[in-house]
Amino acid sequence: MRIERRALAAAADAPALAAEVRGLAPSAEDVAPAVAEIVAAVRDGGDAAVAEYTRRFDTRGGEPGPLRVAPEDLTAALAALDPTVRNGLELAIANVDTVARAGLGENIEVPLPQGQTVLVRELPVERAAVYVPGGRAPYPSTVVMGAVTARAAGVREVAVCAPPGEDGDVHPVILAACALCGVDEVYRMGGAQAVAALALGTEAVPAVDVLVGPGNLYVQEAKRQLSHRVGIDGFAGPSELLVVLAGDGARPARPATLDLLAQAEHGPESLVAAVATDPDVLRALAEDLEALAPSRPTAVASAAVLVQAPRLDAALAFTQALAPEHVQLVGADAEAAAPAVTRAGAVYVGRAAGTAFGDYVAGSNHVLPTGGAARFASALGPATFRRRTSEVHLGDAAPALAEAGAAVARAEGFVVHAQSMEARVQENATP
Repeated sequence: MRIERRALAAAADAPALAAEVRGLAPSAEDVAPAVAEIVAAVRDGGDAAVAEYTRRFDTRGGEPGPLRVAPEDLTAALAALDPTVRNGLELAIANVDTVARAGLGENIEVPLPQGQTVLVRELPVERAAVYVPGGRAPYPSTVVMGAVTARAAGVREVAVCAPPGEDGDVHPVILAACALCGVDEVYRMGGAQAVAALALGTEAVPAVDVLVGPGNLYVQEAKRQLSHRVGIDGFAGPSELLVVLAGDGARPARPATLDLLAQAEHGPESLVAAVATDPDVLRALAEDLEALAPSRPTAVASAAVLVQAPRLDAALAFTQALAPEHVQLVGADAEAAAPAVTRAGAVYVGRAAGTAFGDYVAGSNHVLPTGGAARFASALGPATFRRRTSEVHLGDAAPALAEAGAAVARAEGFVVHAQSMEARVQENATP
């Protein structure tokens, strides 16, 4: 891992530096044409196409198991699960469920001056799916974040898909997590073909209403291309962490070093950075990174960016401009500024609050906006699996509303819209 040092002269320079820092991460390849080809193949070929891509990309020519995992396989995987892993997953499930349920909205009845009432109803979707990545390692925590939140939102049917390994099967710890979370269906499939199958439906895979979860660039591009057919949580890019160190308690740097290296485990494209107002803190951080990174081969991010800021306001301006997935605030000054950090997927406050806790057991969701999308997007939550609909009762308000609405409709050239409203008034006025 190389260390990139940058200096921030003033808060006004923060947007330019944020763009430069994002540019240090390896650029993504253009996979849109390849994904479009896979989606079309699954649309036309169904299960057979999914199986063919699974053999090509996941099992490396080996024969995958049946597309849908049998319930007894989940039961067996749970029985064989290491008790310490089970305890950790059960704690994560309880905490994520508690936080998710706190985010549920209620139906709201709104009386309006003309006499009508609009009831805003919040309803869960019927079916949802969670994509659980394979590749570098199994991710049972992603099962928890997606499935538990969907259940808390009231989703009736929850499915999970995960790419099988070369043995043709899904990793047993993922199957065990699915059993603990009460997942209804588990499918041995991954990649863009899995997204297409869940969005479009095949012979063996009923289509879902919402599909969430991280994955590689092919998975995310497939979600983007099919977002007109299925609800998605967003485009999940490489992981990001910015540590802000300022004020008393910002030293020693060692915990922050491990936090950066931990997020670097997510892949070479990961963006890991720190900004500090004290040059001694950055110096200690750089020394620690150089000392610890070689003995942690799983931390594979290509670079760690260390930014020197003249004052806290400049450090916060850089944080806001970067709008990263995770922000950690360490030191009295940084921690006191937590309310000012409004552009981040999740904010961790204090020396004890490492991002890794949020990745697993803190209760917050680890499926977060990346690539600067924290400016407008939210963490995965119950709202992702729910939709709002309006139930309208006009009552005696129709005459007043028809007069106003008909004028607007005629201004738009929609004469029949106007006539429709006026006819309701005339009909209701008839004895």
